[in-house]
Amino acid sequence: MGFVKNFLMNAGMMVTIAYIANLLYKYGLSRMSGRAKYASSILLLIFAGWMSSFFGFRLPGNLIFDLRFMPVIVAAAVYSRAWVILLIGFGIGLTRLTFGLSEAAFVGLLNLTILGAVGAVLNVWMRSSAAKLLVKGTVTVLAINLVNTVNIATFGVLPTRTYLTEIMPIMLPVSTVLSAVLMLLLREFHLEQQRMMQLEHANQLLSEQTRELQQTHHVLEERAKQLMLASQYKSEFLANMSHELRTPLNSIINLAQLLYEQEEERTPGETRVYSEMIYRSGLDLLGLVNDVLDLSKVEAGKLEITYEEVSVQEIPELLQMHFEMIAIRKGMEFRVIREEDVPDTIISDSQRIQQILRNLLANAFKFTQQGSVTLHIHRVVEGEEQLGWLVFDVTDTGIGIAQAQHEQIFEAFQQADGSIARRYGGTGLGLSISRNLANLLGGHLRLQSKEGEGSVFSLYLPTS
Repeated sequence: MGFVKNFLMNAGMMVTIAYIANLLYKYGLSRMSGRAKYASSILLLIFAGWMSSFFGFRLPGNLIFDLRFMPVIVAAAVYSRAWVILLIGFGIGLTRLTFGLSEAAFVGLLNLTILGAVGAVLNVWMRSSAAKLLVKGTVTVLAINLVNTVNIATFGVLPTRTYLTEIMPIMLPVSTVLSAVLMLLLREFHLEQQRMMQLEHANQLLSEQTRELQQTHHVLEERAKQLMLASQYKSEFLANMSHELRTPLNSIINLAQLLYEQEEERTPGETRVYSEMIYRSGLDLLGLVNDVLDLSKVEAGKLEITYEEVSVQEIPELLQMHFEMIAIRKGMEFRVIREEDVPDTIISDSQRIQQILRNLLANAFKFTQQGSVTLHIHRVVEGEEQLGWLVFDVTDTGIGIAQAQHEQIFEAFQQADGSIARRYGGTGLGLSISRNLANLLGGHLRLQSKEGEGSVFSLYLPTS
């Protein structure tokens, strides 16, 4: 029973040393260099062998029975260099001499040196073999315990018969079982270390990615600020330049109109034609400047909306007066249809509503060569909340718009294709401004069109 108690104490001591080694690695050795940690682990295993002898089962004649060979088993399973296991076995054998120089001490040195050599061979086999980890561990434990038993029986101070009949039957099974238990504990410890290292590596990668994301976020924020400033400067520049251009343009238009309206006998025919050209060109240029001014104000957030009571009947009458002459000149039909359920008034901005509808109607007449243009005013209720909308449909029988270009035409300076601008003229600002104005009024624009089959632009405005 003394062997069993002593071996159990040896095994418990080694588990304690392994736990202390874990703490030392976590809070101390982890900050050391790779070579320092490697050398420290070798010294720790040799120290564990010395501690096993220190608490070993002692017999007369300086005989000590213990589990000092267990660190060799651990080394064979852990290290990747065979000579390290041989060094550990020899080092543990040397520590046996610290308990007194005797025949038993030198036999212990020889025994551990042989066990170190066996452990080195087993290490080479485990690294080259494709066998399962359980098989490798079982072979290593059995081989070291059997070689240890043979060494003691062959070179030991005790008579071979006495050792084989009295000590070995107890020592071999107990040491084998305790070695297996220690290997299992070692395996769990090793797996835990791997998980910790993987977690640490993952945390490091996550920290690096977080830092990179933060840097990218800062860069994007800075670029967004720069883009916002550039957009603001552009919008302010356009607004200021458009405002400055309007004053001389108005003067040119007024002077050209005066020349044009003079009596024919006071103005030569050629001068009258030129003054009319100046007048018309000035009006076109003023319209372009006004469009740019409105667009820049919308982008800069400086376009003011004046909400007031708007007469729904008055708006179509004004638009009909404005576009009726255009329809007659092009030989087209212009109809205005107002449904009976349309409210008499709504709260909105009359100027902006007329601006949107003028843009839509102007485009309808521009891109329609024959047929008709219709302004249809009606009321619809949509959505789960039953929201009421006042809808102005501008329908034409013109060239139509391909489905793929329905979104593109609402962008500033965009038209359905390049040939449209060359054939019909225009800058492509009207629809962009109209959509922005509709959004500011709390409504929106919709488009239904097919190429070659005309278009329907619908302005939706809230009725309340």
